[in-house]
Amino acid sequence: MDNRLSESAENFTWLISNFVSEVSGVEHAVVVSSDGLLLAASRDFPDEYAEQLAAIASGLQSLADGTARMFGKGDTDQLILRMQHGHLFVMSISDGSSLAVLTSGDADMKIVAYKMTLLVESAGHALTPQLRNQLREVMAP
Repeated sequence: MDNRLSESAENFTWLISNFVSEVSGVEHAVVVSSDGLLLAASRDFPDEYAEQLAAIASGLQSLADGTARMFGKGDTDQLILRMQHGHLFVMSISDGSSLAVLTSGDADMKIVAYKMTLLVESAGHALTPQLRNQLREVMAP
C-alpha cells in the first residue's frame, strides 16, 4: 500500500494540526468518518489515543443524532463534554463525519467552538469521498 498523501490530503491534515497549534487551550484534534474510522489526527497525538478518541467521538455523535431524531429536534451540530480538567467538543462536518477536539480546562469554550465552526465551514467541503477514502487507506493499520 502507498502511504503517501496527495496534496489535498496533506493540506487537510495540516489544517487539523494548525488548528491545534493556533487555538489557545486546544490540545488534540481528530477527524472521524461516519463509520467511526480515524481519518486524520493532529500532529503529536499518539495513534492509539487518536483511534480511541475517534471511536468515542463516533459513539457520542451517534447517540446525540439518535436522541435528536427521537425527540424531533433536527440535526446535531455540536456536542460539548465538560470534564474536570478539560473539554471534548464534537462537531459534524459532512456526510456524518465529525471533528473532535480535546482542550485543557482553561480553554475558552466560546472561542474553541467558534474556531471549530470556522474550520468546519472552510475545510468541510474538502472532505470529499475521494479524500475520505485516501485518508482511510493511509490511517489503516
